[in-house]
Amino acid sequence: METKTLNLGDQFPNFQAETTQGNIDFYEWMGESWAVLLSHPADYTPVCTTELARVAALLPEFEKRNVKPIALSCDTVDSHKGWIEDIKCYGKLSSFDYPIIADNERKLALKLNMLDKDEINAEGIPLTCRAVFIVDETKKLRSQILYPATTGRNFNEILRVIDSMQLTGRESLATPADWNQGDTCMILPTLSNEEASKKYPKGFKTFNVPSGKTYIRQTPQP
Repeated sequence: METKTLNLGDQFPNFQAETTQGNIDFYEWMGESWAVLLSHPADYTPVCTTELARVAALLPEFEKRNVKPIALSCDTVDSHKGWIEDIKCYGKLSSFDYPIIADNERKLALKLNMLDKDEINAEGIPLTCRAVFIVDETKKLRSQILYPATTGRNFNEILRVIDSMQLTGRESLATPADWNQGDTCMILPTLSNEEASKKYPKGFKTFNVPSGKTYIRQTPQP
């Protein structure tokens, strides 16, 4: 299977896969939702267990944003199903309600260029890194983040990125460093002051800088 180097804005490739919730076609499974595809190095590993438990606990937050999470690990469905019981125990979860893809032949890991050459299993085969692919409802890749196998992800940050992308997709805005839901936003330089005054009835503030340029304009989040 050909390795795919993806850029932001590219159409995310469709695929068929066996999962803990049955066989899926990725596009059909997504429907009209966004998706977050999360790869994991291996089943029955400590960091992955904490991550999958955290995503399960955050499912209501993903659902609020019309986002479906799906995980991937280079093991079989039977292995995944056994591991889920450990994940539920660790996370004190009564259920585990999102799918894990079986990629024991590493077809998707290769296709999406997710292998970590520094992390090798007992058979000498590279494990997958901790990849995050955020795909919007049009099936375009909106964000990708790669973590090494030894570093667990911050899922509050992933939700923050989704909040920013969904907000800025609706409005002519950008979000500054450390922005969180409800914080002040930045008006895009492509919007004139006159257009900004009409678009943002709460008004905006121009930040004065030594250059005298008026490119830093702040407005309350709509």
